[in-house]
Amino acid sequence: MADPVERLASANREYGEYGGFNPSIEISTTFTVLDAKTLPDIFAGKRGPEKKEGACYLYGRSWSPTVHTLGRQLAALEDTEAAYAVASGMAAISSAIMALCNSGDHIVCSNCVYGGTFAFMKSYLPLKAGISVSFVDITDLDAVAAAFTERTKVLSTEVLSNPTLVVSDLPALARIAHAAGAQLVVDNTFTPLAVTPARWGADVVVHSMTKFISGASDIIAGAVCGSNQFLQQLMDLHTGPIMLQGPTMDPRIASELLLRLPHLPLRVKEHSRRAQAMAEMMEGMGAKVVYPGLPSHKHHAILKRMLNPGYGFGGLIGLDMQTQAKAEALMERLQNKHGFGLMAVSLGYADTLMSLSAASTSSELSESDKAKADISDGYVRMSVGITGSLEQRLQQLREAYTFVVACDGRPPFRATKVQRQPNGRMTELLSWPSGGPSEDHVAGSALEAAPAALAAHGPQAAVVLAAAAIADAGSRMVVGGEGWHGPHLHGQGLVAPATVALGVTASSAMGSDTCGNTYSDNDYTSDGEEAPRVKGGSVSPLTLTGVGKSRLGPSSSHNVQAVKIRKLDDDTHIVYTPLL
Repeated sequence: MADPVERLASANREYGEYGGFNPSIEISTTFTVLDAKTLPDIFAGKRGPEKKEGACYLYGRSWSPTVHTLGRQLAALEDTEAAYAVASGMAAISSAIMALCNSGDHIVCSNCVYGGTFAFMKSYLPLKAGISVSFVDITDLDAVAAAFTERTKVLSTEVLSNPTLVVSDLPALARIAHAAGAQLVVDNTFTPLAVTPARWGADVVVHSMTKFISGASDIIAGAVCGSNQFLQQLMDLHTGPIMLQGPTMDPRIASELLLRLPHLPLRVKEHSRRAQAMAEMMEGMGAKVVYPGLPSHKHHAILKRMLNPGYGFGGLIGLDMQTQAKAEALMERLQNKHGFGLMAVSLGYADTLMSLSAASTSSELSESDKAKADISDGYVRMSVGITGSLEQRLQQLREAYTFVVACDGRPPFRATKVQRQPNGRMTELLSWPSGGPSEDHVAGSALEAAPAALAAHGPQAAVVLAAAAIADAGSRMVVGGEGWHGPHLHGQGLVAPATVALGVTASSAMGSDTCGNTYSDNDYTSDGEEAPRVKGGSVSPLTLTGVGKSRLGPSSSHNVQAVKIRKLDDDTHIVYTPLL
């Protein structure tokens, strides 16, 4: 059967112990036998979970009924004879490699793979196991073939490279590996259902089930899929990596994943549909977007030939913002202003996950290795989620990208959403690069500081921060210390109505009886002491002198930087700090 969903539906159904339509969870770590001769037969490999003369289990670290049931489903998914579920994706990769290679052997590996895989191949295997690894551009078939030696046992790659979405030509790679007597190991984490590597010559298929198969970022798990003979290698009592290194999956986790597999096709289709729409929109805007579903992707035709119909080109997009500053500004604005997604590693979650690959999942690579893999400092890997409406997410992505490009990654303001706590102190909730209050359609030109006056404070401005919202008498003023850019507000007081200031002389601002001292915990006051408490009502109007005295000495003074405030409710504001 070509369609993986049909294969899943046709796999042997496991019912619960009492007839339940979900498989029972077998949590026992060891299993009894009724015939004394059974145990020696199990240890000799004559009996086991798949033997015709009756399934026998020995110990939870080797075979567990619930984990074994999940393995059968995964084998159906990947069209292999067998599969085994382990505790993580890295356990799957390392177990597969250690089963296929011995000390002195050689591996050819794609030079653009997940950072953990890269570290395992480049550092761990040579040091700990005496296995050498050559890294090559997996799309250069001549270079791949040339890298083989008489000791090469494995060619290792990913269907779509993490994070740059390079496509591996699996049929061509299989021919190269098999001609040299080696085996092709393929990581299919990015493209479950969409691609079936075993159909194109892969001998072993691995997954991090933490990602799309789980779908909820709440489970760490992996899978190794291959022939029955290979699974016996993994479980051998004397040399099996899974049996002896013990990356055992908890049966409860296996049960959770069994319940999620039926929903996987629906999720994969929606992840792909949205990724395709976002990639097309971004390309139309002139963005440097990487997505194999775009005809402009240099490996589009290769992946299209290998796809199972109906599941799309996957849920991962690469967006090269060129610089780290622009990439960070984009992610922060998307997450904190729009709620578009989350800045986090991993992928396959319901919400969109965004990460700066060079500084996170590919940080194990040296600068030269990242350059060879074409991972720039501004490369954003985006795992497209399925929450919200597609139109809503497209609009948010369009707005954030347009903003960051327009300001070249140097936004004029930093917006910080703050909230007053019961003790009167202000706490930061969220912060993002901003164009100022006008981008939020706040009425009233009084919120806009005069550009010329603001510029006069110069690039060193950032000591006493103060401003007033246009509101009735008693509107709040917030005050921060040296170097404050939004994260912490030291105090608050009351200001005269409708006063908007570019700066404040420290001696003119006083505290209120409800909020405490304006300059409590602040480095800057008029005389090195906290401002006196006043009872009831407003304080002196803020001036435009832009000078505040410092505790560093009675004669020292510093420029004042203006902030602007948008009031959301009595206790929540957005503070706009100019970035000069």
